[in-house]
Amino acid sequence: MAEEKKSLTHTDAGIAVAAVYNENDLPQLDAIGSPGSYPYTRGNFPTGYRHRLWTFRQYSGFGTAEESNQRYQYLLSAGGTGLSVALDLPTQCGYDSDDPEVEGEVGRVGVALDTLRDAEILFDQIPLDKISTSFTINGTAAIILAFYVAVADRKGIAREKLRGTIQNDVLKEYASRGTWIWPPEPSMRLIADTIEFCAAEIPRFNAISVAGAHFRDAGASAVQEMAFTLADGIAYCDEVTSRGKMTIDEFAPQISFFFYTHSDFFEEVAKYRAGRRIWASIVRERFGAKDERSAMFRFGCVCGGASLYGPQAKNNQVRVAYEAMASVLGGVQSMFTAAWDEPFALPSEESTTMALRTQQVLAYETGVARVVDPLGGSYYVEALTDAMEQQIREIMADIESHGGMAVAVADGYVQTLIAEEAYSLQKRIESGERPIVGVNKFQTEEPVPEVQAYEMNDDNYQRQIQRLESVKKERDQDAVQKLLAKLQHSAGEKDINLMPILIECAHAYCTVGEMVKVLKEAWGEFDQPAVF
Repeated sequence: MAEEKKSLTHTDAGIAVAAVYNENDLPQLDAIGSPGSYPYTRGNFPTGYRHRLWTFRQYSGFGTAEESNQRYQYLLSAGGTGLSVALDLPTQCGYDSDDPEVEGEVGRVGVALDTLRDAEILFDQIPLDKISTSFTINGTAAIILAFYVAVADRKGIAREKLRGTIQNDVLKEYASRGTWIWPPEPSMRLIADTIEFCAAEIPRFNAISVAGAHFRDAGASAVQEMAFTLADGIAYCDEVTSRGKMTIDEFAPQISFFFYTHSDFFEEVAKYRAGRRIWASIVRERFGAKDERSAMFRFGCVCGGASLYGPQAKNNQVRVAYEAMASVLGGVQSMFTAAWDEPFALPSEESTTMALRTQQVLAYETGVARVVDPLGGSYYVEALTDAMEQQIREIMADIESHGGMAVAVADGYVQTLIAEEAYSLQKRIESGERPIVGVNKFQTEEPVPEVQAYEMNDDNYQRQIQRLESVKKERDQDAVQKLLAKLQHSAGEKDINLMPILIECAHAYCTVGEMVKVLKEAWGEFDQPAVF
């Protein structure tokens, strides 16, 4: 009983929670502010979701471009308002589908994109000037962005009409996920290149989505997730402004953020409110932003991921629904809701539809979109927002004293902090201190549900390989070699922005693997530090 009482008096991140809150717990009213005004604690826009609902996405992509295109068209017809593209690991790590190193992984956890030809099929009959597309891609983000721009070029769509996001956050890859390719310095250069290019050529497209989600998946707490993410954001802004070509106001409106929402409801709401307030102060005070749009903390989220469990798996539908509600009350701009069966397999069309319907019921039936920041002024929520802000700032100060996020990731410091938190959480789950229904509380002998696991069949795999072979035979080989040589030379010239060259390579049907290879020759590869 004592253990249960302890768990109910602290948030998952360890913030102490009183039994009741009153007016004495409210902060100064100017710290809360009004919706749509600095410091944006109560949201970016004065009218909230009355003006525009969040974007409904479903993370999807598997097998070949043809299969994924069919799923995208289905999701859009079912009421989705944006796409979220899952790419297979070979594409994420810079390998072509015919590379013997990745046999068995092609199309397995996402769609395989080897050349522009795949991208053309993936987005066939999809109006890129009317919907936004999000790519969970990091190491090869600039190359995938080049494919997307080239597809739009060939469709005759003006670049300034493109909307969407590439994740493009390599620092968190070094710390928590693993799809890195090059060392930090050239990787940061490439990210800065994409930020400059997007500001100049595709101003409605987010050049980066600084992603705390994968810190959280690796075991970070909600406080660490936000602190590390904001520290990453500072590192990217430092990288761009240090070039002396752009002011913060010229690119900050195209920086977005990406998180996981977990099931500690009010902690998640407070996390987003605190993050919004901190980011606004960083952009204005540290970087000297004058444009109010620069200080807006725009974020997307996933409801699901590591918060989903195998035992009593249908409980995941309830978890996702509560997480989606917390996300909306926290002010999310874009959301995808995970399907209940994701711990087992690629979601079926039925489970994916239910996940989308979860957002639609929330938006159109519950009434949460009627009022801007309906929890604003809550004694508890405001006090918890303050407590979250304090702890987030403490972690950020620790990272800053360590030399900044790039240094703290390169030497393994952040990885160690996450590993310690993940171990602590696992101990709390095993002991029952952190109750999880169906896992360590209210357990049953319920069998594992029967789900249809996706496996890329041999016919589709061969189709992918044959298409790649055909592209290589049909393209202008002299043009390919000249462009790859140009890319390798330009990689050694720090003042050259590589994005226009990558788009040229895309139009010439250079492969992902070919472009990555020449950049590896110029920059080398990253060696992960030991973490103890």
